Amino acid sequence: MKQQDIQFDNTGKLRHFLTIEDLPRQTLIDILDTAENFSTVGSQSAKKVPLLRGKTIVNLFFEGSTRTRTTFELAAKRLSADVLNININTSSTSKGESLLDMLRNLEAMHTDMFVVRHGESGAAHFIAEHVAPHISVINAGDGSHAHPTQGMLDMFTIRRHKQEFQNLRVAIVGDIMHSRVARSEIHALNRLGVPEVRVVGPHTLIPRTASTLGVHVYHNLREGIKDVDVIIMLRLQKERMQGAMLPSEAEYFSQYGLTEEKLSLAKPDAIVMHPGPINRGVEIESVVADGPQSVILEQVTNGIAVRMAIMSMVLGRKQESAG
Repeated sequence: MKQQDIQFDNTGKLRHFLTIEDLPRQTLIDILDTAENFSTVGSQSAKKVPLLRGKTIVNLFFEGSTRTRTTFELAAKRLSADVLNININTSSTSKGESLLDMLRNLEAMHTDMFVVRHGESGAAHFIAEHVAPHISVINAGDGSHAHPTQGMLDMFTIRRHKQEFQNLRVAIVGDIMHSRVARSEIHALNRLGVPEVRVVGPHTLIPRTASTLGVHVYHNLREGIKDVDVIIMLRLQKERMQGAMLPSEAEYFSQYGLTEEKLSLAKPDAIVMHPGPINRGVEIESVVADGPQSVILEQVTNGIAVRMAIMSMVLGRKQESAG
């Protein structure tokens, strides 16, 4: 079963959120518009809305990620849901219980959603195929495949600064080969109508098939970011690299690290993004990361609103059908 098929229920509403690839453009716009409605909740004195009161959301993180798990937890709590965080390292799966057995036990506790982060590509899709009909699954990152909520919060951040996607030139810089974020961003940017998406990096860190994704490939940073509106810097995924893919971090920074001087080649109002965590002095110098064109901390804030939007759209459909 294709991922885009499993993501919708038989009424055409979003049931799971596993990948941006092949989602209708209108679904992406709906997510962005819904997130806009939630964007002020965090600044209110009572930082909650009752939309998912009575729902139980389980964070299943087989990989560590403080920022992603925390923003998912905050998003769920601001929607008034109950949240259960499963420590996989100390759970029964490490004692020999199978993944499917664990899922069945969690389903028996009348849970409503699994937020899944896993080191294997396709893990979230596998879980979505095997959960009970009343359970929804959100992919919080699977292997090198997809990180769709990060992709959408980045689209939300871009739209807030640039309003329209149709006239933008966007450069994604760094470890494209191992980045699930880059794949989700490329799919989203293309679907939203960005006319020129560039990927920039050394030959060893850009897949040979990159051009088939609808991007322009650059191996020179200065050429790749010239006159762009948005620069998205990526973390080097050293834990996923096999063999010597980079000569040294110092040489990588000299060739592909974003400095003030290199940033001047982009448009004067270009924004700088990074999904984090940042390796300062490797991918980006601090004066840029903390500078006026950086929107990196805004991305973190926006992640809560976007994850609220996706959770509400996925679980809200069941409330509508029950109502």
